[in-house]
Formats: sequence, C-alpha cells, structure tokens
Amino acid sequence: MRFSSIRARVLYLSGFYAIVLVGSVTTATYFFVADGMARAAEDAVWRFAAVAETAVEDLAADTERSVAAEGYSGREAELVATERTLERLPVRFSFGIVEESEFALYHRESAAGELRPVWSSRSQAADAYAEGRERALAGGAPVQSGPERRDLLTGMFTKADLGTHVVHVPIALPDGSDAVFDVVYRPLKEQAILDAVRAPMVAVAAFAALIAVLMMQVIMGWVLSLVERIRNTADAITAGQLDVHLPEEGEHEIAALVRSLNRLVDALRRRSEAQTRFVADASHELATPVAGIRGYVNILRAWGGEDPVVHEEALSAIDRESRRMARLCTDLLSIIRSDEALERRATAYDINAVARHVLAAAATRYVTKHLEIEGPDEDSLMAWGDPDRIEEALGTLVDNAFKYTPEGGSVRLMTMIAEDHVLAEISDTGIGIPPEDLPNVFERFYRSDESRSKDTGGFGLGLAIAKHIIDTNAGTIDVHSVLGDGTTFTISLPRPRGGALQ
Repeated sequence: MRFSSIRARVLYLSGFYAIVLVGSVTTATYFFVADGMARAAEDAVWRFAAVAETAVEDLAADTERSVAAEGYSGREAELVATERTLERLPVRFSFGIVEESEFALYHRESAAGELRPVWSSRSQAADAYAEGRERALAGGAPVQSGPERRDLLTGMFTKADLGTHVVHVPIALPDGSDAVFDVVYRPLKEQAILDAVRAPMVAVAAFAALIAVLMMQVIMGWVLSLVERIRNTADAITAGQLDVHLPEEGEHEIAALVRSLNRLVDALRRRSEAQTRFVADASHELATPVAGIRGYVNILRAWGGEDPVVHEEALSAIDRESRRMARLCTDLLSIIRSDEALERRATAYDINAVARHVLAAAATRYVTKHLEIEGPDEDSLMAWGDPDRIEEALGTLVDNAFKYTPEGGSVRLMTMIAEDHVLAEISDTGIGIPPEDLPNVFERFYRSDESRSKDTGGFGLGLAIAKHIIDTNAGTIDVHSVLGDGTTFTISLPRPRGGALQ
C-alpha cells in the first residue's frame, strides 16, 4: 500500500482520530469515575462522622445519668462523668469498626492547655491536622481536613490514591473541657475499584480504536472498489469501448455519480454512432457523384472525341454531378458549423419580413410550377434570435414545400402570436410523409423516399440543419403530415424581452 494512496492516508488519519477520540472518551469516562469514587469517599467519612458524633453524645448523656444515679453532684459529678466518658469511648468504638475507618480522641483539660491524644483505634491513626481540630473547636461544628489534594486522574496510569479523608468532630464534655473526635477514612475500596477498572477500560479503548480503524478501512475499501470500477470504465472508454455500463446500486452519492457516468457513456455512444453514421452516409453520398464523374470521364476518353453528342452529354452529366457534390459539401459545412455551436447573433427582428423574403426567393426558383402562395401580413411581428440563421431554416422548409408540391398546389407561410412566443407555420398540399417516417425526418441523411429524394437532389440534411438552427435559437419545431394531402411544419420562436411589438 503506497503512502500516497487514499487508502494509506485514510488509514493514518483514521488511526490518529480513533486514538484521539477514543482516548478522549476514555479519559473523560475515567475522570467521572474517579470523581465519583472521590465523592463517595467524602460522603462515607461524613457519614461515619455523623454516626460517631451521635454515639459520643449518647455515651456522654448515659454517663451523666449513671453518675447522678450514684449520688454524685455538682462539679464532682461533672469531673467523674467526663473521666468515665473518656474511658468508655475506646470500648464503644472498638467493635463494629469499618476496616477503612479509624478514630482518635484528643482532649484539652484546661483552656490554656494543649490538645493531647487520649485514644486511637489504630496505631497509624492520623495524629496531624492540629489546625483542623482548632478550627472545629472554634466553630463548634465538624471540619474536614483531608485529603490535601485530589488528582482526578489518579489510578489511570499509576496505582490509585484518593488520599486520606479526615473529619474533626468537636465534643462537649460534662465538665466543659474541650475534646475533638477524629474520624479518619482511607478509601481502600474506592481505590481498589479504580485499580480494577484501569486494565479493562484500556483494553476496551484499544479494541474500540481498532474496530473504528477497521470499519473505516472496510468502508474505504468499498468506496475504492466503486472508484476502481469507475476508473476501469474510464479506461475502457478511452480505449474506444463505449458499450460498458456500470451497475447502478443504491441511493448514495457514488450511485448518483455512476448514474451520471452511465448517462455520459450513453451520450458518447450515441454521439459516436451518429458520427459513424454521418461519416458513412457522407462517404456514400460523395461516392455516388464521384463514380458518375469518373464514368463519364471514361466515356469521354473512349468516344467523346469522335461523337459530339456523347461529348456534350458527358460534359452535362459531369457538370450536374459536380454541382451535386458542391451542394452536398455546402450542406456538410453547414452541419459542421452547427455542431461547432458558433456564437450566434441574438437581436429583435421582423419575422414577417424574413418570411416574405423567403417566399419570394422560392417563388422565383419554382415559377414554372404555378403554385398558389400565401404569406404573412404586411404588419411587423417581432421575434428574438439570429435572423440570418432563422432565414436559412425557413428557406429550407419553404424550399421543401415548393419542391414536393405538384403543379397547381399551394404553399402557405403564416405567422401569429402565442403568449410569449411567435409561431411560424409552413404548410403545403404536397405528397406528404408516411407516418412511419415522421419520427426520423430530422435525422441526418434520412430520406423518406430514396429514389424521389435523389430525383429532387436532396441529401437528407436540410431538415436536420433546420432543426438545429431552431434549437440553438431557443425555439421548437414540430411536423404534421398526411400522406397524399400535404405537410405542415410549426416553428415556435421566442419574442423580444418584454414581448414588445415593433
């Protein structure tokens, strides 16, 4: 796998982001777990402190009552009750002590004296925090001294340590002297939980990162397989194979791209087939007059020098065929010019004037047919487009109408307004077009009647050129014909901006 390949880059990026993402989630999760364990430890020490405070108060009250029952009174009773309370406290807290908890008692006999340790549940009970005890006595309420600091990621990389939680509970003794009961809690269970979840959490994080990278690679492999098929198709098209077709599966973006490529391939195939047909038809049409010219040249060589009639007939045929070739070349150049989609001139023009000019030119060419001709009104009717190209298209349609209408028939070219378009309708009473040929009349080199078209000198390019001109001028063209009754072509062209009449 090359470093510069998409798969390699996605692998590196997905690995990096998987580590960052999974690492962040794992760290955040551990942070909240550690914070929860620390809060649980803090709640536990305060719960033990509350229990201890209640137990000490109950013990002091019981002791005072027993001392009073024994007959002690006054200051002596207070001193005896205080002494017995301090003696009984270790016994009270020697049973049922939680393993993680420790207790210690500090007493000050006089106001000027110091707090001295009286008893501790364990030898390692906290003996520090003198300042905390003084604050508890000064405030008359329990005070927490530890832990000194809390690392919220403790145990993630090393052994967990939530510190030592210490609460100082001030005690009111019967003789009025000061005493502080320390509750020490070492969160061993909470630390054990953090130590226990460390390895599974790291393993789950590593597994999640691996799964994320693998899934990304699977998805990328699927995407790249589609891209590879597209590349193979492109290579096949480059090699000239236009019969390929990619499978269109799904509704995702790649499938949309595949559908677009298939449409492109279909368009290229149609264009290639059209070009192939065009070249074949053009070659065939050019070969016919060339063969005729070569045949008459051979006749001239064989008999033209001796027979003036043969000589004249051969020259006339050569002239006729050469003019036929010239017309064909003109039509082919017109087709090429249309395919190149040269920039056209768009302006407002009087389509009625263009129509009258086209009709006049055609009437002059076909004056011997004595046709009845009807044209548009003398008023102006403005259209929008390239007047020269529109005149060329109308000329082709009108010329066909004159050409295929027998003597004594009629040809009409009428114009009218239809909403935001101008309609030009060319109709004749000619021979008509068979119904099966109507869908193909605008194709290049298509001729409804081969022999009749050759008699009239047509190549099947005129209607294709006319349709292309209409299309490039933002118009449409339709045909309706009845065999033996005539043909009608209807052209729709845009009007000037705003629909203004001039």
